[in-house]
Formats: sequence, structure tokens, C-alpha cells
Amino acid sequence: MDEKKLSSQVVKRLPRYYRYLSTLLQLGISRISSKDLGNRMGLTSSQVRQDFFCFGGNGLQGYGYDVGFLHQEIHKLLGLQHSHTMIIIGAGSLGHALAKHANFEKSGFKLAGIFDVKPELIGEKIRNVEVQPVDDLPDFLSKNPVDIAVLTVPENCAGEVARLVADLGVKALWNFSPVELMMPEDIIVENTHMIDCLMVLGYNLQEKSLREESLKEKP
Repeated sequence: MDEKKLSSQVVKRLPRYYRYLSTLLQLGISRISSKDLGNRMGLTSSQVRQDFFCFGGNGLQGYGYDVGFLHQEIHKLLGLQHSHTMIIIGAGSLGHALAKHANFEKSGFKLAGIFDVKPELIGEKIRNVEVQPVDDLPDFLSKNPVDIAVLTVPENCAGEVARLVADLGVKALWNFSPVELMMPEDIIVENTHMIDCLMVLGYNLQEKSLREESLKEKP
């Protein structure tokens, strides 16, 4: 496998490739062309070839790509051969839903703890993980190595919570709060703003409507 650094855009596409390749393996499909895979994913065959070339995934003329090889290489690139421990801070509706998501564990992400400030949530169990007070975080993290902190907290306290867990040794944050977190370079942050996704959907709906109206107006 080529060890050169992949671009951020290629990295963002890797999980999609991995999901599609997993499905192909389940269906017993051992090889596929860049055109067929691109059609399934809504990408051009050229884009697929460029992405795979970045990490040594070279197809053969008349044969296509070896699905098993690609699946294995992307598995390694995404670090799925290692397990990662995570905690969720914020046990409200979103935090509760994420905690119940069993696919995290299937992909090697183990939920080790859930934390909140609300007394009525403390002690509740979500998939056998008990909600603990945020005040217990320093003691918990001193005894339990954690790779990722998932933040499902209000905007007004997201920065404070992020700095707290970073100071306590957590190096990666998955932020669901409606604020863009600015952290030191050694802290990895993935900001996920769901309202942004809805706005993109709104834009695409508007564009679709405009196209349809335009077609209606044509003689």
C-alpha cells in the first residue's frame, strides 16, 4: 500500500467506497469496473480510478478491480483494524440516539462512557452504559484511555467541554454542537452540523423545482 498522504476529499469518499465494497462482497461479487462502481455511487469512472490510484488500487484492462483487495486496503487506510474507545458527552435526545447505534461497535468504535450535567439523566443506562456526571470526567479519563469524545452539548458550553476533554488527553472530537470548534493542531476535530445538511437539501430541492418549472415553460 502506498504510504503517501491522501487528500481530504479522497479520505471523505473512503467510507462510501468501503460500504459499497462490503455490499459487493456480501453479494459474492469479486470484481467490478470503475464505471460500474461509479454508477452505483454517483461518481464518474475517472474519479473512481483517480481515487484508487492514490493508494495503489490499480485495475486491469478487461478485468476491473479486485473487490476483496480494495476492501482490505480501505479497511487498513481507515484504521478499522484497530479498536477505538469513545465517550459521549450530552445524554439528551441526540446523544441517546448515538449511544444506541450498534454499528459503532461493529466498526471497531467502543462506547466506554456517557456523561451529562442533568441530575435526572444520571444513572440511566443506555445499552448497558450508565450515564455519569460530567464532574466525574477527570477521574474517568485518568483511569480509562479514550480516543474520541462525541460532543452533543449546547452551543454555549461546547468550547468549554472540548477544551476540558482535550486537556484530559482526548485527541479526537466528534462535534455535533452548532458551533465550529477551534482547537490546537494536535486535536483532531470533525464538525458535523446537521442543519447544514438540511440546508443543502433545501438548496437541491429548490434547484429541482426551478428545473421542472423551466421545462414546463418550454413549448
